Amino acid sequence: MTEAGHRTDSIDGTWLRAGLVFIAALTLVRIILLALSPVDLYPDEAQYWVWSQNLDWGYFSKPPLIAWVISASTSLLGVTDFAIRLPSNVFHAFTGLFLLLAGSRLDAPKTGFWAAVIYLTMPGAWLSAGIISTDAILLTFWSGALYAMIRLRQGGGWASAIGLGAAVGLGFLAKYAIIYFVIGTGLAIALDPPARRALLSIRGLVAGLIAVTFLLPNMLWNAANDFATVQHTADNANWDGNYFHFDELADFLGAQFIGYGPALFGTLLAGFWLALKRPFAMDGNNRLFLVLYSLPILLVVSVQAFISRAHANWAAATYVAASLLVALILMSGRPWRRWMLYISVAVSCTIGIVFTSVAMSPPLAETLGLSNAFKRVRNWEETATAVADAASAGEYDGVLFDDRNVFHEMQRYGGGIEPELFMWQRFAAPHNHADQTWPLPLDYAGSVLVVSHRPLDTHRLREDFETFEPAGEIRIPVGGGRERVFTLWRAQGHQRVERTPEYETRWAEEDARRTAAGEN
Repeated sequence: MTEAGHRTDSIDGTWLRAGLVFIAALTLVRIILLALSPVDLYPDEAQYWVWSQNLDWGYFSKPPLIAWVISASTSLLGVTDFAIRLPSNVFHAFTGLFLLLAGSRLDAPKTGFWAAVIYLTMPGAWLSAGIISTDAILLTFWSGALYAMIRLRQGGGWASAIGLGAAVGLGFLAKYAIIYFVIGTGLAIALDPPARRALLSIRGLVAGLIAVTFLLPNMLWNAANDFATVQHTADNANWDGNYFHFDELADFLGAQFIGYGPALFGTLLAGFWLALKRPFAMDGNNRLFLVLYSLPILLVVSVQAFISRAHANWAAATYVAASLLVALILMSGRPWRRWMLYISVAVSCTIGIVFTSVAMSPPLAETLGLSNAFKRVRNWEETATAVADAASAGEYDGVLFDDRNVFHEMQRYGGGIEPELFMWQRFAAPHNHADQTWPLPLDYAGSVLVVSHRPLDTHRLREDFETFEPAGEIRIPVGGGRERVFTLWRAQGHQRVERTPEYETRWAEEDARRTAAGEN
């Protein structure tokens, strides 16, 4: 080997080691901060923990992998908020590792290093590192699938094919958004000759069969449960017939600029434009290949935002291939591109550090006027204690909630509540996991403490019982002068009114009247 070759190998090895050190160091810092975090679980996090108490092949609104992960973590480390959230940081670290390896395969270890840095330091990743979510798990298997796809595209063998199938299959068990990866792969078969040669082969067929094998148990569970998860995913689209929401589209795109970083998102859009100027020049073109695994997601969710609504994280899968694409762009060409990368990463880190500092310090959040952003993750133990005291004082047989978020928080923090917990079913059919699993029985004759967090629903609640009397209220400070307020009622003789179309029309008109009159 020549001296130049030795020098190149040495430089490449340095970048790989630097990437591993960076991923490990950042992950360790985030785990320490997570251990010191004073905030309670967000309602969705509490729900995921509830799922982990009863492992299954699916749940009302999500595939099962998040529950399995939490169960494994809490079995090893005990049932604490730290143990529940810890897996997010582990999964983010593996996503960074796959990006490091993928960038090294596509271009050079230096590109892989910066792709991992871009991903791990984007503002959205700082937020995700502090919670447990399906996105953190999904993106690990997405990045693993992309790495395996790149290896297979470059002539990889059976290990690459098996890894691709397993990663896609596990991705489906994490979140159905992995379907975008399948769409990207279909586009790659159509437009990228190296990918087409790799996938239209016995190895590609085996990869597909492995993915279906992983997915099959969840599909069978859905079939046995009226396709609950699939239906919930479709319902989230919320297509109500008004298909022109420019404000929702603007909010969604604005959130992408913030979540990925303004300069980086701008670079990504420019990269899309430059790559698509020659849409049929795909043979071996890495940039165009990466566009197929990022742009379709952003386009689909943008259309969804325009015709209805879209949460910012619905496009999270964009930023795996996008981080590789942006690194390829900014690590090539004139020096100013590298400076823009360095400055963008510094800005992202600054935003992340500020956000983390605010989350770690309630007084700082109040000083900056940001306490409202954290009101849903504070003082749930105090809330549970107050509910437990009210339940024991009135000698109730059960406690009924009208807000599924509060219900799951009480399941997590309300171990001291002695009566059984129930969920009031607002609609004719279950609309969430709490509705589905813990509804108040139709013939329930015992007395219940109704803990109401939805003032407009109180009148509907009253109609479902023979007796319904005031029993006080609970007020829990949550910072910034705000309070979490519940009205309490003693109810007995549950006789649930049938949720007919006439019922819904009557109450919609009543809600509109009360809202116009300023009534609760």
